[in-house]
This record gives sequence, C-alpha cells and structure tokens, in this order.
Amino acid sequence: MQRIAHRALAIATSAVLVTALAACGSDEGGPAGGNVPGVTDTEILVGTHMPLTGPASAGYSKIAPATKAYFDHVNANGGVHGRKINYKIMDDGYNPATTQQVVRELVLQDKVFAILNGLGTPPHSGVLDFLNNSKVPDLFVASGSRAWNAPTRYPYTFGFNTDYTVEGKILATYIKSNLAGQKVCFFGQGDDFGEDSLAGVEQVLGASTVAVKKTYVTSNTNVAPQLGELKAGGCQVVVLATVPGFTSLAIGTAARLGFKPTWLVSGVGGDYPTLAAQLGENKGLLEGMLGVNYLPSAAASDDQWTALFRKINDERNGGAAFDGNIVYGMAVGYLFVQALLAAGKNLTRQGLIDAIERGGFKGPGLAPLRFSKENHSGYGGMRMIKVEQGKQDYFGPTYETDSAGGPVNEYPEAPPAPPANGIPTS
Repeated sequence: MQRIAHRALAIATSAVLVTALAACGSDEGGPAGGNVPGVTDTEILVGTHMPLTGPASAGYSKIAPATKAYFDHVNANGGVHGRKINYKIMDDGYNPATTQQVVRELVLQDKVFAILNGLGTPPHSGVLDFLNNSKVPDLFVASGSRAWNAPTRYPYTFGFNTDYTVEGKILATYIKSNLAGQKVCFFGQGDDFGEDSLAGVEQVLGASTVAVKKTYVTSNTNVAPQLGELKAGGCQVVVLATVPGFTSLAIGTAARLGFKPTWLVSGVGGDYPTLAAQLGENKGLLEGMLGVNYLPSAAASDDQWTALFRKINDERNGGAAFDGNIVYGMAVGYLFVQALLAAGKNLTRQGLIDAIERGGFKGPGLAPLRFSKENHSGYGGMRMIKVEQGKQDYFGPTYETDSAGGPVNEYPEAPPAPPANGIPTS
C-alpha cells in the first residue's frame, strides 16, 4: 500500500508540474491583458536572479537595484505604453542550485513575463533549458559567455555583455602592440568564463605564447598557490578573467608575494571603485591596471549618459556610491525599455523576441549591438581603460571583432546623445 501511495503521489506531482510548465509557456499570440504571463493593462512583471550575497556580490549586488531605479524613473514618467515595470529581484548567492530554485519560483509561481539580466555563467547555464522550453524571454544575460548566442538551440536567450572571447582578443591585441616580448600569463575562473577569455587571448597571441595558465573556483578564496606559480614562471603580464572579488584577491595576494606584473583585467571584474573599496588602504595596487569596457565611464565628467545615470541614481537609488555597476544596470534597463517599445502595445513574449531580433537599438554603448535572427550575442566590441592617479578612464579607439577568427578593427561610431528625459521613444 505504501508503494502504491508513493507512486500515486509521484504521478500527481508530475501532472501538476506538466500543467504548470504548459501554462507558463502559453502566452500565446493574443494581445496583452489576455493570457500573457506577467502582463496586464497597467503592469509588466519581470524577474531576475542576482548575487546579492555570496562570493560574487562585491559590486554585482548593485546592478539590479540600479536597473530597478531606472524603471522607477520610467514608471514615474508614464511607463511603457501605459504599463509600469515591476522588477522582482531574487538573491541566488551565485549558487547554481539556488538559481534553479529562484528562477522556477519566478516563472511558475510569480508568472513573470521575462527574466532580465540574470547574472553569472555557472548560475545561468543551469536555467537555459528550463527558460527556453518554457518559452520565457531570457534577456540580456549578465555574462559574456558564448552560450547565450545560440539562436537555434536557445531562441529565447540573448546576451548583453561583449563576449569573453571578443574581450580576450581585444586585450591580446593591446598586449601584442604595446607589451611585445614580455612573458604573458593567464589567471581565470575555472568555467566557460575563463575558457572563453583564454580562447580569445590565444587567437591573437597563439597558445604557446601564454606561458602559465592557472584557474580558480569561487568556493575557494585561497589563490596564493596559483599566484605563486605565476610568479615562479616569471610572468610579466597577467590577463585576469576574474569576478571583482577574485580580481582584488589576485592583486592583493600577488603583492604579498612580491609579485607585481602588468595586470589586464576582464571588464566584468575590473571596475575601479569596486576594487578600491575591497582593497581599502591598499588600493594603490590598482595603479596602472589595464582593462576593457563598452559602456560610459562612471568617472567621466563630460559624458551625457554618465550624467543622466548619475542623476537617476541620486533621485531613485538612494544616492548609492556611483560606479560601473550602476552604469551597467541602468544601461540594461534602457535597452529593455527600447525592446518593449519596439514590441508594441499588444505585448506578447514572441512579439518581444521578434522585436529584439529586428535589432537597430542604439544607446549608451560604445560598441555596436549585434542582435538579429542569427546573432543573440549583444555588444560586439570594447575600448581599453586604465587606472591612473586613482581614476579609471578610457584611452584609444573602440575596437570590434567576433569570437571566431575575424580581425580586430576600430569601430568609429560614437553613441548618440541620450533623450532629454532619459527615456527612449522607440
């Protein structure tokens, strides 16, 4: 009898899950206000997973609140087609198991319209199949993994960041032109993040040129053994594919070991205010640090987009310490509003996907967005950035390239000026 009861319970549970999955995937086709999950005549409910706590929370915990602040600004000015954006932020601690739990809650219980800017390669990889099988728009993932650019396998997923291989190619191009003859080494996260970044570096420099290659896992904060091997290997230039907490750990640990190479850091781990806050009185170790980015500099005093985002931050985000994470979060919000406008008043999930694939979006980014039916990768280039006298700013041209074997070329087009009220009209 106990075995029969267990089997009956399993069948009933399976039936509930199948029904729930079917329901979350059926918007379909009708106008908003009908049966589109998360959409009413007055609201669009959107969710995200973010590391508000845990090993990747440094800096990254500020992104989603900044996006929400931008949405609050839009909502205060009438919303999008008369609908206000309700952004539900769930903490996953950068733990893939927790990500699975909170994303299922957002989709199956809260019935969000879309997942926006879920952060992290390991956490988000675990929900790709679920979101795409459920036909939930999975937009502007906060990671440069090439996995997001798979339109045939994952038609509902789109990247935002410049992918890590493109980033690696641009960093390596700088090394080849400006640091030739020096011993180049690599320290990166032991997953797609590090692998994709190293692939880009090796495309430009050659695999044999990268003398020492070491990795870390976010569950182990002792990086002294790896940094010791980089020092012993005579590394003069080190490329870091690291999240902010491990950028500061690497640079701080290296200094304690008497190891001071030239650092070139991934855009996702190189925000100066974030790293300076972590290093405290040792922030001088960041002097001369090189990196890349594709959004307006948080330190710029003459950039109109920076001024706009700073103003919204002061008014809607409690005046949080302004840095690249806040610029990033608001840039994501701006693009999402552009996509909603392009999808039209009769909002459906498929209509939003179609609108993004039509592309043509221009905003604060220094490099082009590459959205099309064949390309879901997001931004396609970056510009070099450097810390000098305690300030991080751009130098040189913006470059664009691809993650394959294409050349690295200058991208000459400057971003447009922001709208007067900071809200796109189309």
